[in-house]
Order: sequence, then structure tokens, then C-alpha cells
Amino acid sequence: MTRLAVVLFNLGGPDGPEAVRPFLYNLFKDPAIIGAPAFVRYPLAALISSRRETSAQANYAIMGGGSPLLPETLAQAGALDTALAAAAPEITAKTFIAMRYWKPFADETAKAVAAFNPDEIVLLPLYPQYSTTTTASSLQDWAKAYRGPGRTRTVCCYPTAEGLIEAHAQRIRDTWEEAGKPTDVRLLFSAHGLPEKVIAGGDPYQAQVEATAAAVAARVPELADWRVCYQSRVGPLKWIGPSTVDEIHVAGEQGVGLLITPIAFVSEHIETLVELDHEYAELAMQQGVAPYLRAPALGVEQVFIDSLVQTVTRSLARAGGAAPEGAWLCPSGYGKCGRTQGVTA
Repeated sequence: MTRLAVVLFNLGGPDGPEAVRPFLYNLFKDPAIIGAPAFVRYPLAALISSRRETSAQANYAIMGGGSPLLPETLAQAGALDTALAAAAPEITAKTFIAMRYWKPFADETAKAVAAFNPDEIVLLPLYPQYSTTTTASSLQDWAKAYRGPGRTRTVCCYPTAEGLIEAHAQRIRDTWEEAGKPTDVRLLFSAHGLPEKVIAGGDPYQAQVEATAAAVAARVPELADWRVCYQSRVGPLKWIGPSTVDEIHVAGEQGVGLLITPIAFVSEHIETLVELDHEYAELAMQQGVAPYLRAPALGVEQVFIDSLVQTVTRSLARAGGAAPEGAWLCPSGYGKCGRTQGVTA
């Protein structure tokens, strides 16, 4: 019987107040986040993490003191194992988790995967849209850590995968219906932002986010007024836009309500539970935006989990290397991704 290891990648988050500073330090020392030489980047990461520790701890306190990202990802891994067992009983499959900036780190997970002694490995980032700042960083971290057996396939992205799109549409539709189907509501697809220079360098993230949003919007024609926006801006660089904050101001000026969906996040974490649910909700109230609704992240939505199962099993049919799920191809000029040239799913 074939032994299959599926490795889910995510950013990770501090599991308690004392973990906040080292988590931030790990984040900002990553060259994918701050593109400076190590002798500059490391002291800068130490400075930033020190200055942001208190405010970050206050935000995590809203969620009980730590990030829910690992429990959320563990639930997704368990759901994926169950679904894989039902869909492919001829395979002995086990799902592992590798976080980028907090435990479990890739080196720890790599040892566990090697001990499992897999014949096949599927690397599956929980970032539907590829970016050099997330997917590439996690995959490079894994490549340095893993020295065990198994033939590896990598799913570089899945921005228009059928199940991903339908799961988002279901979450949005359910939120809208539970609110009484308000008519004067704008649908905002909010994604984490990036500096413009990252996109100008060939990163396909923005193109993929917009493709995901367009595909989801087509499934919810009852919410015909929709826009894409970007949240979580930090630092002095110019970021891609429009910002979610600006769109909340615009909605207030135009007298429309908002239904926000986290289009680039498949798990609840600080940017949904604090930024969207607290900071932006308060801003919306100040601006007179009513209603202010937020669709949940996908979590263990069965349609989404089933989509991941299909992604894994289809990957096994490939010869190897990296490829997107489905028919996605990056637009010309935005192909700075990790898939093998010429290989498609």
C-alpha cells in the first residue's frame, strides 16, 4: 500500500504572550519579508519585534492570549486525513503541518515525515494564491529541512480551484441570508496586502487574488456590487490597493453596507478575528456603515476539504515537480512562482 505524506504549510502564530516577540522576530528576519542583507535584517527584526511586542500581545489577548491558527490547521489536517481515507482507501495517508514562523517548524515536521517513511509526498500550502512572501518562503524552508524518502509533488497555488470558489460562495451566501438578505450591501474581498515593488517584481499574488474574487463573485450574482481590497499594511513603502480601510470610508460616504470576506485566508487568525472583526468593525460603525457583515474563513468547510483531497490525488498523477491546481496559468509578467516551467495540472 502506498504511503502518502501531505504537508500543509501555513505562517504559524504565537501560542502565548511569551511567544509573541520571537514569533515577530522570525517573521521579520525572513528575507522574503525584509529584503536586506542578514547583518542589517537581523538587528532590524530584533528592533521591530521589540517595539511591536506590547501592541501585538494586546491583539492576541483578544483571542485568548495566542493565535488560533495552529488549532485551526490541526482541524483541517484531521478533516483532510478523514476525507483522504474515504476517497483513496488504497493509500495510507497522513497529513503533517509545517509552520513558517512558529511551532511546529519545518525541521521538526521534516523529521516526522521522514520517520513516516513515505513513498509519495504532496506539499500543499494553505495559501491559495501564490506569493514569494508566503508560498515560496515556506517551500524554500522545507527544501532546506527535508532529507527523507519519497517522491515529491508541490501544489504551488489553487486560486480558481472549483471547491475553493464554491466554499467561499457558500460562506458569503450563508452570511448574507442569515443577515436577512440586505439589498444595499457591497461585497468586499479583503486580502493581505503587499508592497507594490513585490508585485512589480513579478509576484503573481495580486493577479491570483483578483481571479479568485472574480470567480467567487460570479457564484453570488445577488451581490453584484463587489470590490477587491487589501488589508494589514505596515511600513513606509507604497502598497497595492485600494486598502480595506479606504473602502470602508467609501462605503460610509456612499451609504452602503458591507459584507467582507477574507479571500486569501482559509483559517481564522489575527487578521480576521482582530483586524476585521474588531478594528475594521469599529471603523465601520464610526463611518455609519450598516450593516457590517463578515463571512467566516473556510476552515473545515466540507467543500473546501474535498477540494484539497482532489488537489492531492490529482497531484499524484503528475510526473513530479510543482504545478497549480486546475487550469490556472499566471499572466505574462507575473510568473515568479515555484512551479516547474511548462508543467500544468
